[in-house]
Amino acid sequence: MQNRIQEMRKAMRVTQNELADAVNVSRQTIISLENGRYNASLMLAHKIARYFGVAIEELFLFDEED
Repeated sequence: MQNRIQEMRKAMRVTQNELADAVNVSRQTIISLENGRYNASLMLAHKIARYFGVAIEELFLFDEED
């Protein structure tokens, strides 16, 4: 699964720390998400999507083969 977290975060000029604080996770979690080393739980995906004001499907790109 790919995501657009880094793209959206940079477009809004939000730091990794600011996003992490807003969704109650560590900066390391945001780094892992952006690098594709970690897949967000449904709850975390919802929090991040809500933070950016988009649908989960706009932020997380699901591959049917995954």
